[in-house]
Amino acid sequence: MTTFKELGISASVCEVLRYQGIQEATTVQEETIPLVRAGRDLIVQSQTGTGKTLAFLLPIMEKIKAGVPVAQALVVTPTRELAIQIAKVAASVGEAAGVRSLVIYGGQDIERQKQKLQQHPQLIIGTPGRLLDHLRRRTIDISQVNKVVLDEADEMLHMGFIEDVETLLQTSASDRQLMLFSATMPDRVKGLARQYMREPQQVQVKAEHITLDAIEQVVVDTTEDTKLDKLCELINKYQPYLAMVFCHTKQRVSMVAASLARRGYLVDELHGDLSQVQRTTVLKKFRTAKLQILVATDIAARGLDIEGITHVFNYDIPHDTEWYIHRIGRTGRAGQKGMAITFVNARQYDKLRRIEADIQTRIRKQKSERSHLKEKQREEKKEKFFAEKNAGEKKKPLSKYANRKGNSHKGRNDRSRRAGTAKPKTNLGHRSKMGRH
Repeated sequence: MTTFKELGISASVCEVLRYQGIQEATTVQEETIPLVRAGRDLIVQSQTGTGKTLAFLLPIMEKIKAGVPVAQALVVTPTRELAIQIAKVAASVGEAAGVRSLVIYGGQDIERQKQKLQQHPQLIIGTPGRLLDHLRRRTIDISQVNKVVLDEADEMLHMGFIEDVETLLQTSASDRQLMLFSATMPDRVKGLARQYMREPQQVQVKAEHITLDAIEQVVVDTTEDTKLDKLCELINKYQPYLAMVFCHTKQRVSMVAASLARRGYLVDELHGDLSQVQRTTVLKKFRTAKLQILVATDIAARGLDIEGITHVFNYDIPHDTEWYIHRIGRTGRAGQKGMAITFVNARQYDKLRRIEADIQTRIRKQKSERSHLKEKQREEKKEKFFAEKNAGEKKKPLSKYANRKGNSHKGRNDRSRRAGTAKPKTNLGHRSKMGRH
């Protein structure tokens, strides 16, 4: 595989990537980075999980003039979750590259956004609606933006953002470099490319295969109040050799790790606030099974390849499919079986459905102990009913009409019915509704 240094990425950025466990480029990074650095317009068709975020962020940061306090690059995404995730990656390498970045999306305080825009970020990441809002208010200037990325262009089309995107493109610099990333390539996206791109290079990369077949994927319905207890219950049930627990933030990682430690588990934490020495020590203890559980953030755990991880717990559901794949890919390696358990609450099922659609798999929902009990009670009740019914039929004498030819007739004029020999009505045909679990 090719290293990032070989792709022309600066030594300081390479060091940050190495600290995060990222040393070799993925296929999409290997093919895309040289073309971005050469200033070419690009159409990249790649599935989530291929590493496309770094494929455009790294070369863009290399091209941004660090000493110039104006917006020079723009990344447009269809959802705030994706914008936030890209912004996290940008922040992790931006300091080393000398690039200031800012994320903008709906739902944030717009006045606070205006204040941050006055600090002249060089890279802006945002959703179409909020970016357009700032354009109309004249609180953002993208006239000198000469590098534009449209991430998940097909999803932006699906969500009705194409017109907003076109306005953003028309407002940016006329000599801009346009990079379009999309999992699929519908006609409208192709039309966008024809209208706004100059002799674009095309890169098509299939998702790097992670053997999801080797990983048993499970969803557990829970609430924030019961989540920690549920995690402990499942750890006790499955007795993992090594387990990873993923949380969104460093604060969450520390809280979960401390709670598990108080309950007697062999646990430690992994996040961006650890020094290199601390990180190395923790990973060594985990690799040698002196720790049973490692609680980590996405960034800190990216690229980890540790043998013997049998279980992955998504304590916080991943923001997108790419991170879901990265997380669960820590288990089920080297021909071994693994298990990935994702906690969700009632408000997170839309996110789960998007992940399922991307991986083309319906993830099994684990039944609660309550639902198991209800099902057992129903079965026992059914068995009791049939036992009593069969016992009653054995005692009942045969009808005097039992041997008549017309006995099998089931029409309304059946004489046997008028004679009172019809079977008594039961509620067997009425299925009780299963309670939600």
